[in-house]
Amino acid sequence: MEALKGKVALITGGTKGIGYGVAEALLNKGVKVVITSRHQNSAESAAQELAAKTNKLDAIIGVEADVRRLDSQEAAVQQAVSKFGKLDIVIANAGLGHFASIEDLTTEQWNDTIDTNLTGVFNSIKASVQELKKSKGYYITISSLAGANFFASGSAYNASKFGVTGFTQAVMLDLRQYGIKVSTIMPGSVSTHFNGNVPNDEQAWKIQSEDIGELVIDLLKMNPRTLPSKIEVRPTTPPSKG
Repeated sequence: MEALKGKVALITGGTKGIGYGVAEALLNKGVKVVITSRHQNSAESAAQELAAKTNKLDAIIGVEADVRRLDSQEAAVQQAVSKFGKLDIVIANAGLGHFASIEDLTTEQWNDTIDTNLTGVFNSIKASVQELKKSKGYYITISSLAGANFFASGSAYNASKFGVTGFTQAVMLDLRQYGIKVSTIMPGSVSTHFNGNVPNDEQAWKIQSEDIGELVIDLLKMNPRTLPSKIEVRPTTPPSKG
């Protein structure tokens, strides 16, 4: 994929799950990648593992960054530019979930969810917009089908993902005048380590992280005149509830 070779991507929450799968897919297409985590050890370990898996030893670095803080995201952007010279793609993926009835949901859980899932996306885009104006780059946010479909005990998570979906669509309108493309991906059930899950063979019916990686590649190679701005993704054949 010559069109992607040499581009530079920043992926928040790239040490596992969807972020990891996207990082691997991009590396395999010749993209240079920066993955972030709140913990430097995790970021470096995942980067080394991905470098070995893809045989791209000089094409990925791991950076400690907290999406809840704008200054931390600004520092991550600067590290990406310092290392690789530019920034073309930002995947705003970092997220978490606290699930409880509104009676039991704590203020701390609410703030943690909104600060990470929604404000984190704002910070990721705000910190990098000048660099993506230079490169006429691409933002991809990872929302969720929970950003369109509410469910019991999901008030914090629903609010954050409804927010990501709406925020991303508005940003798309703000930034397309600069040649920047903006999309949001809204997956359903994905087999990842999210919320303490452990992927296993029984979850083979779910979307896999590498499937989202393939989707990101498809978006990036789309003709520049065409923008799939909001993409819902769900398992083809979920288990019967009967």
